[in-house]
Amino acid sequence: MPTQTRAPQLASAGKALLLPMAIDCLVLGAGQEVGKSCAVVTINGKRIMFDCGMHMGYLDRRRYPDFSRVAPDGDFDGALDCVVITHFHLDHVGALPYFTEVCGYRGPIYMTYPTKALAPLMLEDYRKVMVERRGEEEQFTTENIADCMKKVIAVDLKQTVQVDSELQIRAYYAGHVIGAAMFYAKVGDSALVYTGDYNMTPDRHLGAAQIDRLQLDLLITESTYATTVRDSKYTREREFLMAVHKCVAGGGKVLIPTFALGRAQELCMLLDDYWERMNLNVPIYFSAGSCLQ
Repeated sequence: MPTQTRAPQLASAGKALLLPMAIDCLVLGAGQEVGKSCAVVTINGKRIMFDCGMHMGYLDRRRYPDFSRVAPDGDFDGALDCVVITHFHLDHVGALPYFTEVCGYRGPIYMTYPTKALAPLMLEDYRKVMVERRGEEEQFTTENIADCMKKVIAVDLKQTVQVDSELQIRAYYAGHVIGAAMFYAKVGDSALVYTGDYNMTPDRHLGAAQIDRLQLDLLITESTYATTVRDSKYTREREFLMAVHKCVAGGGKVLIPTFALGRAQELCMLLDDYWERMNLNVPIYFSAGSCLQ
């Protein structure tokens, strides 16, 4: 269900009259679940879709956000002022080619330069796995992916982009994966931030999320681990390295299934540093048969 928040707004001409300002938020995915992130926010008459992801746990119509809720008549260009994508993970960008090339959205799409470079690799890899390996019905083609990405406008971090005369957006560093961004949007005197996925703990190749001190009317943030008390990063890394070392010291082999983009690079750097400190001479092999594994 859409949620609505109201904030006071001073009238012009020096009057002290307070007028209501409405912000509507239609959550089409990732509300109390992990998958198909998609939130459509209306702020001062401007409507923005934040993320356009797919749910990896479904193979039916639940895989994609219910786009009919955005525009029952199918006029998505008239219903949206822009689409903003926070990063290249499929639960945030996986439905984009379907939305543009099958549903017909032709309006502006914004994402960072690294996201624009990596998203088509993830999308094509997903298409190959689902269609060529598993024999599932094709949801979008290789050509659809290419045509979709041609519509994307890449932005730099902290670059203020004027979408139109009233709406402006700005990307902030989110950590998480290369190219991930939190997006600030402002229309008139009203503003919001949509974080997407972010990370406040730096690792070996990415820093912690950073954002300016902002005056906001709405904050939409991920909360995947919000109620989870996790061990420190140092503790988790130490336990992992001890387990690997124990196995190889006993003549065994360690197989580590992991995502090929982001997580694999972090593990390789972690192991390489440990190998050097412990003077180990055991080869490490990296096989990237798929971006999804």
